[in-house]
Amino acid sequence: MTTTICRVVLAVCLSLPALAARADDWPQWMGSHRDGVYRESGIVEQIPEDGLPVKWRQPIAGGYAGPAVADGRVFVFDYVRTAGEAVNNPGQRAELAGSERVTALDEATGEPLWQYEYECPYGISYPCGPRCTPTVHEGLVYTLGSEGDLICLTADAGKEVWRVSLKDDLGANTPLWGFSAHPLIDGDLLYTMVGGDGQSVAAFDRKTGKVVWKALDGPAGYCPPSIIEAGGVRQLLVYNPEAVTSVNPANGQQYWSVPIKPAYEMSIAQPMREGDRLYASGIRNEAVMIELGDDGASAEPLWRGEANQAVFASNCTPLFVDGVLYGSDCNEGCLAAVDAADGSRLWSTFKATQPDETRRVNHGTCFVTRVGDTDRYLLMAENGDLLLAKLTRDAFEPLGRFHALEPTGEAFGRSVVWSHPAYANRTAYIRNDEEIVAVDLAQPE
Repeated sequence: MTTTICRVVLAVCLSLPALAARADDWPQWMGSHRDGVYRESGIVEQIPEDGLPVKWRQPIAGGYAGPAVADGRVFVFDYVRTAGEAVNNPGQRAELAGSERVTALDEATGEPLWQYEYECPYGISYPCGPRCTPTVHEGLVYTLGSEGDLICLTADAGKEVWRVSLKDDLGANTPLWGFSAHPLIDGDLLYTMVGGDGQSVAAFDRKTGKVVWKALDGPAGYCPPSIIEAGGVRQLLVYNPEAVTSVNPANGQQYWSVPIKPAYEMSIAQPMREGDRLYASGIRNEAVMIELGDDGASAEPLWRGEANQAVFASNCTPLFVDGVLYGSDCNEGCLAAVDAADGSRLWSTFKATQPDETRRVNHGTCFVTRVGDTDRYLLMAENGDLLLAKLTRDAFEPLGRFHALEPTGEAFGRSVVWSHPAYANRTAYIRNDEEIVAVDLAQPE
């Protein structure tokens, strides 16, 4: 008996380094905690001049939806167009025929494991494909398509568990740029934006798809709900085109609301929190820093963004770190650092968005991901470059860049990649409208 126990203890001890080295997967939009932090050791500290190794490439179709990585699989959501012209006109809905697909790939090789596909006519602007990253939770995959198809699949085989149409079953209208609120799982509930009277946001039973509650008037917008705890109270944050509102996650009862109305109903970037402050922003000059009350049921605006200050985010969420906001400004098209105390600009650069530009570019985009609790960040530029850089309140310090893939999308007359990467297994999983590529981030031994 003693010998057997010793062997078991020895086996457990030998496995501890491997367990400790196992970092978070990237099972949903912006990572396991939806905070834009990549928690994994042993990655490169600088990108060499000759670039990074590519593990594999796999052909896919169109979409803005970033990949998700969980339990040895990479999940990709795309759109196969069969008819119609995909015109990127912000004032016009394109009419397309085609199908949305969810594909599971082997994370090590990129080989397809299964695929789930359904017909889905599009009537949206910028119609290249789905917006929402799949959410993977306890063996299930949840997706929300551009036309409101909310679907639950088994992660191992892609078998349909349940399906709800936000249009047909809840009477919602498809937003101009499609449904975009990445499904959020918390406990037994799934939250997403729906839109309409009394149902701007809704909670569903994640196992059955049954509606549990609906709340708030107003359009859906494009921002996913998020969960915080403030003043000892767990709160669901809802940013629709009218306001940032806090509700009880269990029943949708409102705690507080702070008005913010971005142009064209473009509430997109998730409000980000540090301590008792919460930052929400939108296009043009709409941004607000909110102070959360100690009672958990109140909040007040501290300051609002002014021209040439703050960071006005469009399709990528700024990070809020040590009193500084780092994000892409949609007005100037630069990466900016902003003092959270008053919204003043600390610095800005085009090197992370359009490195060949020295002037404004409409909605210049780079997706910002922090590496652990360091001052190093992975930046996915819209031109297809993956950058490593040191970001502080004092400066932007580049640590190398690698051209991972071609910018196959189009925006304002230039080629772009507008899809958030996934980071897991010391690898960056990056997609455009033609392929997904796995880039090795491991520090050479």
